[in-house]
Amino acid sequence: MRCRRRPDRERGSAVIEAVIGVPAFMLFVLLIVFAGRVAIAHQGVQSAAADAARSASIARTQGAAQTAGDTAAATSLANQHVNCTVTTISVDTTGFASPVGTPAKVMASVSCQVNLSDIWLPGVPGTKTITATMSSPLDTYRER
Repeated sequence: MRCRRRPDRERGSAVIEAVIGVPAFMLFVLLIVFAGRVAIAHQGVQSAAADAARSASIARTQGAAQTAGDTAAATSLANQHVNCTVTTISVDTTGFASPVGTPAKVMASVSCQVNLSDIWLPGVPGTKTITATMSSPLDTYRER
């Protein structure tokens, strides 16, 4: 006597679970990659702004401070491999005009448009602009 097998009602459910689960998992992974890239770029831009402000504050003249700040920010971004499509560096050296004995500071702003077009995630823009501003004090009693 042969036993008749009942049809398995759960047959093919693994395929359906995979069809639903794999794309959701891939979106989650891409979201983590996007967040990581933005966080690394943000840290790099902040570091570049701090380097620019510090380099400008130890320069002897206002013109040298401007050049040192621009160079330090560009070098910092290049060393950290931040992928900027557009970079704007602004160093405010008006503190050099204040008289000796007056507290003054140098401000540096770095803006970087990060390229994110290689992340294929719905709703993610192709670029994201990240801006950071840092300051560094000038020596109060140094000749300006």
